[in-house]
Amino acid sequence: MRHRIILSLTVALLATACDRKAEGQTVAVVNNEEITAAELNAELANANLPADVDKKQATARILQGLVDRRLLAQQARNEGIDTSPEFLNRQRRMTEDLLIGMMAQRQMNTAKLPTAQEIQQVQAAQPQIFGKREIWDLEQVAYPTPKDPAVQQRILGTKSMAELTTVLSQAGVQFQRAKNRLDTAVMPADLFGRLSTLPAGEPFIVPTAGQSVASVIVARQPAPLDEAAARTTAVNVIRRQQGQSFMENRLKDLRKSAEIEYKEGYGPPAK
Repeated sequence: MRHRIILSLTVALLATACDRKAEGQTVAVVNNEEITAAELNAELANANLPADVDKKQATARILQGLVDRRLLAQQARNEGIDTSPEFLNRQRRMTEDLLIGMMAQRQMNTAKLPTAQEIQQVQAAQPQIFGKREIWDLEQVAYPTPKDPAVQQRILGTKSMAELTTVLSQAGVQFQRAKNRLDTAVMPADLFGRLSTLPAGEPFIVPTAGQSVASVIVARQPAPLDEAAARTTAVNVIRRQQGQSFMENRLKDLRKSAEIEYKEGYGPPAK
C-alpha cells in the first residue's frame, strides 16, 4: 500500500511538472521551461528603452527574443554543448567575472560619498577631464610597425607628418591616412600634459600589436565640464578608484589566507 502511495505521488508530481502553464509569474513556457516576469523585467531594464516607446510592443518583442534565445539554448543542450570542456571553462570564467563585478559594484554602492575636498583634489589632479577638457581633431597615419630599428629611430625623429610619411615611403612601408577626434577625458593626466605641450604639427605615435598610429593635432576645442557635470564625474572617478583599491586590498588579504598549490614549473613569476 505504501509503495502505491509513493508511486501515485511521484506520478502526480511528474504530471504537474510536465504541465507548466503561462500564468501567474510565468509569462511564457518554452518546451516546458518557464520564462518568468522577473526575467522579462530584467531584459526590459537592460534594453534602456526611450520614454516614448510603445511599452506593449516593446515588451512583446523582447519576450519573443527571450523565447528565441531559450529555443536555441535548448537545442545547444540537446547537442551536448553544455557538457563540453570548452563550454564549462567559458561558463566558469563568465560566472567568476560576474561575481567579481557584482562584488565590486556592491562595494561602490555602499561606499560613503566623497567630501568636497576630495572632489576638488580629483579635479585638480586630472584637469583633462574637468576644467581643461578639450576635443582634439586629429590627422592620422596608420602603418605596420617597422622591424628595422634604424627605420624606427628615423620615425621617432620626425617633426611633422610630411617628414614621417617621407620616411615611411623611403623605407617601403605602406600607410593609410585617416581623420579622428579625441576627447582628452579618456587619457591619463600625465599623457595629456605631454601631448598638450607638443609643438604645433609634431606627431605623436601610439604603437599597438604590430601596428602604429601617428597623429597630429590640427584643432583643439575647449570643452570644460560645468559645475554639476564636473561634480558627478568626479564622484564617479573617486568611486572607481575606491573600488579598485578595495579589490586590490581584498585580493592581498585573500592571497595571504588562501592555501594555493602550484604544479612544478607553474608557480607565480618572480617579483
